[in-house]
Amino acid sequence: MSLRLGDIAPDFEQDSSLGRIHFHEWLGDSWGVLFSHPADFTPVCTTELGLTAKLADEFAKRNVKTIALSVDTQEHHVDWIKDINETQAAKVGFPILADGDRKVSQLYDMIHPNASETVTVRSLFVIDPKKKVRLFITYPASTGRNFDEVLRVIDSLQLTDNYSVATPGNWKDGDDVVIVPSLKDEEVLKQKFPKGYKAIRPYLRMTPQPNK
Repeated sequence: MSLRLGDIAPDFEQDSSLGRIHFHEWLGDSWGVLFSHPADFTPVCTTELGLTAKLADEFAKRNVKTIALSVDTQEHHVDWIKDINETQAAKVGFPILADGDRKVSQLYDMIHPNASETVTVRSLFVIDPKKKVRLFITYPASTGRNFDEVLRVIDSLQLTDNYSVATPGNWKDGDDVVIVPSLKDEEVLKQKFPKGYKAIRPYLRMTPQPNK
């Protein structure tokens, strides 16, 4: 069965470029980004892993751990990381799962037979500290992922978890946000949103981002 938003992310133990990983234990109280790659030593994946390494500080600011996956071996991963670091001017410090037995790939439905019988598609999962799946995106093999969008969604999810707001289309960190329709008590609104809000419609109330 495919994973759905709100499902508990399946736990697993698997080897990686940094040793054995027990996934839920490794995540701890952090958010997680688990993303799969069709194979080692492939051009698009090499750029993606290099970019993820360069964004390490951005992920750390958001309490996010990143972990990649490929069906190639641990030894291949170690050699590939050398290539990534050299060609992308990066330093990969996160683990790459060696999913040769496809255990994790099958748990997360990362192998799509219409695309390939043997290798993973370009899937990405955002998992919160309660181990719930909060986002999944699958890209075609020829298209590299937009990690600015991944960070944007994490910012939105964390904002929603901490305040009674949602984020409008094309929202970026610092833009106005939407007060959730379920929040109606005027006194509560004044307490939660001391900067005030603009009611464009009763169901559409905009307010400055609360944590700015």
